[in-house]
Amino acid sequence: MSSVSRSRWLRRLLFGVLALAVVVPGAAGGCTAWVYTSAAVSTVGTTDFRNELAIPPLAPSTIGPDGSRVFELDMRSGTKEFRPGKITETWGFNGDYLGPTLRARRGERVEVRVRNQLPEASTVHWHGMHVPAAMDGGPHQMVNAGESWAPRWTVDQPAATLWYHPHPHGKTEQHVRRGLAGMFVLDDENSESLTLPKDYGVDDLPVIVQDVKFSGSGFDNSHRIFRNAGFLGEQILVNGTLAPYREVGTELVRLRLLNASTARIYNFGFGDDRTFALIGTDGGLVPRPTTLDRLQLSPGERAEIVVRVRPGERTILRSNPIEAGLDFWNQRFSGGDDRLDILELRAAATLRPAPELPATLATLEVPDGSTSVRERHFDLNLAGINNVPMAMDRIDLTVARGSTEIWVVRNADGMPHNFHVHDAQFRVLSVNGAPPGAQLTGAKDTVFVAPDSTVRLALRFDGPADPNTPYMYHCHLLWHEDQGMMGQFVVVEPGQSAGTPHAHGH
Repeated sequence: MSSVSRSRWLRRLLFGVLALAVVVPGAAGGCTAWVYTSAAVSTVGTTDFRNELAIPPLAPSTIGPDGSRVFELDMRSGTKEFRPGKITETWGFNGDYLGPTLRARRGERVEVRVRNQLPEASTVHWHGMHVPAAMDGGPHQMVNAGESWAPRWTVDQPAATLWYHPHPHGKTEQHVRRGLAGMFVLDDENSESLTLPKDYGVDDLPVIVQDVKFSGSGFDNSHRIFRNAGFLGEQILVNGTLAPYREVGTELVRLRLLNASTARIYNFGFGDDRTFALIGTDGGLVPRPTTLDRLQLSPGERAEIVVRVRPGERTILRSNPIEAGLDFWNQRFSGGDDRLDILELRAAATLRPAPELPATLATLEVPDGSTSVRERHFDLNLAGINNVPMAMDRIDLTVARGSTEIWVVRNADGMPHNFHVHDAQFRVLSVNGAPPGAQLTGAKDTVFVAPDSTVRLALRFDGPADPNTPYMYHCHLLWHEDQGMMGQFVVVEPGQSAGTPHAHGH
């Protein structure tokens, strides 16, 4: 039975039980109520915030003979004590869990020397980075166990909060869930000139959010019944820390939020409903700060926010029930009703003053769609994009280097989906025909697509051309990706045809 047929069968089964409960109350009704009520998770008021938030170290680098900034990443297996006295088997980069924060500046040439010390092949994808296709780290750039890979590229995009993670075809959810992820922060002349919080680990905090469930000496990665979105955990790790708090000493604190979960959507806000300023999205700083009290991020999305704290207070970053246009079924079984405490900020008794945020931040470099040369349509459902499942040896799209296109993406079923494009940042032109909300006004590489909704995106493909090596586009709910919700495109010189990709990967 296919995954789509199985999910529909399970849905019909529950609706059948619901109907039976109406006709024959008692056992059937009790079973139905238990399945439904037990699907919701809340950690609000029960999180003791006993552990100081770990801050991933900045990765050391050297300068190579050609002037490149060289980083080294070792993919390793290990163990970590998330819970007192209990050891969990993990994977990580340069350590037991997660990886260091890589940091580079626009215009720099970088090289990352990746060594795979895991017992199986994997990859390292530079999520949000504008890179040549052969350096992208997708499923065509597998690194076998015991082997190395050294991608090189020149950073040619604005300051932004990006990240890196594995991308093996059919196993991405599994590899990310074990702990392989890290941030990649970019700076540029503009970001360095702005009066924003920028002291890494002090008033500029990475916040890598993951949901987990423990089982014995490892993670429980099983999908509970009716969880069509994928894995949903019952506890939250931030930077690999369970129940974290962070002491802060400045009036303004910048949080670089990364949804590194594989299926869970977070609706971030603070427990006291205080407002915060959105200053950046996936691809970098927004034109001007926007005041919000809620910010929803689906898997793979990032946002930079700045929150003001008062001397001696404590405030909790929390995920609230999501507002995603889901029906009764998917709202409950895709985690939409869950309420999760994420991180407690503890302000010092005396705080260093911070200047007000600048009125303007950056000029967007993503296209506005006015010079688009064509429009393409993508229907998302679990059977595949446009009902075509992923095939490693098939090129789905060919785009001309230097061209701008409009991609129209529609969620064609009732499940939550999102849409991620490798290499290119895009502008969200509209959502269901209306202007996008404030949280979508910046450069993006991943966007949530609610059921029965349509988003229009403008993308420019700057190359370099490579007719034989594809980039990916896919749903970033990683179980959906692994099931085949992914396609491939190549960038070619105008008039050139696509070549034939090598069928690497799982």
